[in-house]
Amino acid sequence: MDRALDGWLLAAALRAPESVRTLDADGWTALLAIARAEQMIGTLAWRLDGVAMPPGVARILTDARASAEQGRVIALWEAEAARRALAPLGVPVVLLKGTAFVAADLHAGQGRSIGDLDILVPRETLGAVEAALLGAGWEWVKPDPYDDAYYRQWMHELPPLIHRDRDRMIDVHHTILPRTARITPDAVALLSDAVEVAPGLWTLSPADMIVHAAAHLFADGDLAGGMRNLWDVDQFCREFALNDRHFCLSVYERAWEHGLLAAVKRAFRLCHQLYGTPVVGYTTPITIDLSPRLSDRAYLRRVTARDGWGRATRPFTRQAFYIRSHWLRMPPPMLARHLWIKWRQGGAGPASG
Repeated sequence: MDRALDGWLLAAALRAPESVRTLDADGWTALLAIARAEQMIGTLAWRLDGVAMPPGVARILTDARASAEQGRVIALWEAEAARRALAPLGVPVVLLKGTAFVAADLHAGQGRSIGDLDILVPRETLGAVEAALLGAGWEWVKPDPYDDAYYRQWMHELPPLIHRDRDRMIDVHHTILPRTARITPDAVALLSDAVEVAPGLWTLSPADMIVHAAAHLFADGDLAGGMRNLWDVDQFCREFALNDRHFCLSVYERAWEHGLLAAVKRAFRLCHQLYGTPVVGYTTPITIDLSPRLSDRAYLRRVTARDGWGRATRPFTRQAFYIRSHWLRMPPPMLARHLWIKWRQGGAGPASG
């Protein structure tokens, strides 16, 4: 085979499932290894359903579908457990990320790997929410005083909690970017426009889901998991635009309100280049040019940095984006102090997140 054995192989399979018919044994091995490394093996299984493939591959993807289904059930149960714990407070439980996608029965949730439960609550309720979760069996995870204090003072979420019986983590957010970031999204607007998808459980509005995904990738993170996050955006655009032909315009307007228009435009450009996402630019009433930028190449190089065994590659690029993510999160003096402390603790570097 003459295809590059990196993330582009997975992107091609997701974009055009029939293209996998030309894969040889090495190609299938690489595709499965990269999909597993990117935590997209369930998504790939869902996407390739019905496509001819070797029997051994079919068995692996059948297992992946079953595992994703089990993950979906567990995620929904965790959401329900959090709802029950917080119900006495009258606090709206706004689900984020994978759990939100499956709770809303969105295409982005099909086969998706779901890790922690992420919820968004009003900032002024954080104390009561934390006390309620502790009373319902969750426990603190961060034993280090510096990490605990850093979360509470500067981050957009409480220190993570884990349930002592179910061993499941919950991240309680009060907004979508750290308080140290140069951009301050409108958390009140995120909550006020949330959509109820089940009794007592909410998700962000469709436009805010894309804004959140773009913020997570380009205004906060080091692009780890970028292929999965961009696939989420691709699926949102395709699904939500079915009933709203100006959905992209709504997203741009919403992103501008949150100060995240540049991040959303980058997400749309990369989605189009990676997955062929049918995003739309505008000349009126606003000007949105989605032509590829030279810098997009660096982002795509980072996002697709896997070899044929699923191992991380391009260490210089990964390190550069790791440093960039911290540069965006906090002012230089705070960044220097934070990296010094983390380095002394042996945790600084792309692998540490």
